[in-house]
Amino acid sequence: MSRLTLAAADAIADVAHQRARGIGKAVSVAVVDAGGFPVLIRRPEGARPLTPDIARAKAYTAAVMQRPGTMLRKWQESQPVFFAQLSQLPGAALPIMATEGSVTIKRDGEVIGGLGIAGGTADEDQKIAEDVLASLGYELEFAAWGVTGGPSATHEKDA
Repeated sequence: MSRLTLAAADAIADVAHQRARGIGKAVSVAVVDAGGFPVLIRRPEGARPLTPDIARAKAYTAAVMQRPGTMLRKWQESQPVFFAQLSQLPGAALPIMATEGSVTIKRDGEVIGGLGIAGGTADEDQKIAEDVLASLGYELEFAAWGVTGGPSATHEKDA
């Protein structure tokens, strides 16, 4: 069983901040383990104050739902009451955010955590997250669930 180490989370955050600086953005980065517990949350100078909390919720969603936020969106749109109730569960640490910048961290076919990026546009957050994980050798492919209104593709790519 793989696990997400602090050193791996540091590497993810370092590359994410480097990519964000390259496009002139200050983004917060959150990395959580497979259970949604924080391993690292980093807000650089210039990032808006709420971005660490948003990044953490995005990372939490990607880890506990075991799918990237973009894959969850259609499911959330088709069953908004269900998703609202998920965030009200007694054990739910954070709201479920089915959105860009919420990417599941997977290695050797196993979900080992979640990455949340917040501070750019939705597309920028998503691109940074995907680019970082791909550059560090993490998997970005996920099988679609057999859920009505749920995701129909294994991975959404930029057009």
